Amino acid sequence: MTETIDTQFLQHLAPSLGVMLRRRVESTPDLEAYRYLRGADWVSVTWAETAVAVDEVAAGLLALGLEKEDRVAIVANTRYEWLLADLGVMCAGGATTTIYPTTSAEDAAYILADAGCRFAIVEDAEQLGKITSRAGNLEKIISIDAVAGTMSLAEVLDLGREHLAEVPDAVTVATDAIGHSDLATLIYTSGTTGRPKGVRLTHHCWVYEGEALKALGFLRTDDVNFLWLPMSHSFGKVILSAQLAVGFTTAIDGRVDKIIENLAVIKPTFMGAAPRIFEKAYGKILSTQAAEGGLKEKIFRSAFAVGAECERRTAAGERIGIGLALRHRLFDKLVFSKVRERFGGRVRFFISGSAPLNREIAEWFNSAGILIIEGYGLTETTAGAFCGRPVDNKFGTVGRALPGSDVRIGEEGEIQLRGPHIMSGYNNLPSETEAAFTDDGWLRTGDQGSLDSEGFLTITGRIKDLIKTSGGKIVVPGAVEATFKALCPYVSQILVFGDTHPYCVALITLDPDSIAAWCKENGVAAPSYADQVATPAVHALVDGYITQLNVRVNKWETIKHWAILETDLSIEGGELTPSMKVKRGLVETAQAERIEAMYAG
Repeated sequence: MTETIDTQFLQHLAPSLGVMLRRRVESTPDLEAYRYLRGADWVSVTWAETAVAVDEVAAGLLALGLEKEDRVAIVANTRYEWLLADLGVMCAGGATTTIYPTTSAEDAAYILADAGCRFAIVEDAEQLGKITSRAGNLEKIISIDAVAGTMSLAEVLDLGREHLAEVPDAVTVATDAIGHSDLATLIYTSGTTGRPKGVRLTHHCWVYEGEALKALGFLRTDDVNFLWLPMSHSFGKVILSAQLAVGFTTAIDGRVDKIIENLAVIKPTFMGAAPRIFEKAYGKILSTQAAEGGLKEKIFRSAFAVGAECERRTAAGERIGIGLALRHRLFDKLVFSKVRERFGGRVRFFISGSAPLNREIAEWFNSAGILIIEGYGLTETTAGAFCGRPVDNKFGTVGRALPGSDVRIGEEGEIQLRGPHIMSGYNNLPSETEAAFTDDGWLRTGDQGSLDSEGFLTITGRIKDLIKTSGGKIVVPGAVEATFKALCPYVSQILVFGDTHPYCVALITLDPDSIAAWCKENGVAAPSYADQVATPAVHALVDGYITQLNVRVNKWETIKHWAILETDLSIEGGELTPSMKVKRGLVETAQAERIEAMYAG
């Protein structure tokens, strides 16, 4: 059953994120806003305390000469100070320019120049070293962790306090001068090919996103969000907008390797993540149970079979029955509760975004009482364009369009969008901006999809990634890849190729930790990942899952040949974007000889 979302909020949108913050502080000044690590201890700050710190950052920047829409680059990992800097820049009327901490020095220099940044806020000496040799027109570099030769963020705060003592309304005046159409953020898409493009997002974009997500009704003021997402990515920043609208608490730590450890401590009620996080957790749980074997594995499999049947009957409106309900209650105590505890035990839902999540994996988690809803959007749509909801969710879809926005399906099944969340254009790229829109003003997403009768969107995949075999058959590589990930708990990445060829082939990487554990348990003596994936035993293991895959897909989608790469794909290696999306074209180019060899034979 669907329901109409009230769009009256569109008439009362704040003119800027600064005013949005002001309204939040006026509404819930004493509630906890943020929780962050100071050394080894978690400390918290209220909305009122956050506002004071933001004002001091903004006032400090104004005292340094920041003017309206001046670009300020932030080059840092996700941490509390990133959010203070971002909010401070925007409250002062400036425009944050995001640079991933993993961005190369060459690309960082390009972004600084293309954006015309006057100021940069860097995390530490490492990030400072990346930009100092190519600083261009930078007038001031500020360091979060004090670095010699720079002004520290602490000194900016001190300067801000002094400025506010002399001009108490300095920040208020600057914030009130900001309008809907003023630039708030330049996010440079990491891109899968070519130079990064600066996406121009206004205050109206962000304010709309936050209020639209609030209007969906599933976020609560008493929620606790765990934030690890890179804030240089729109997915992370849209959660900040939603937080300003709703007022929930956010605990922050950008270290990906600490996610599971932090979940046990923070016990969040929700978290946003890329599908790879859920795939990795799914694979880890399954491979651990398989290693234990015996009665434990049998109970585990029986539990999920019962959970899946309960979910199927509930979705179909069928009666569960006393016997099945009692078995589910028993398995919930023995199995499902332990799975939930891995994520802190209080999660109401997860939000998956930045890439498609396999439906089977989402339904598997749901059987354990962990709901994963999907969202869909682009940097060009300020992250969110569609979002599922806990009360109105369809697995395999990304929900319905945000209230107050429009969607249509164009030629080749392309998803096309318009609304308050659409970018104002690409920075300094007028021809590319023009090409991004249809003649009648709809944004071309480049994604193929379909809408059902209730407005739920199913994503097929990137139009440019669709495979057309030499026999004329169309293959959606993402669908085949997602099916394999649901089957093989040891996989990290799989890329399917076959355009203009008679059949499909695949490149595979395995999760280093999972395959190392499997080798140890199965007596495979191989010291390194490269050695492990070269063994006949591991090839036989993967071949078994490829066989299962080929039974599940259409004949023209089957994988005839495959190869395991000697190293996993990574952000550091340049094969993954910071949001964990595979740079398919880059990998295909780098592995061209290997791919062609699978056809030559």
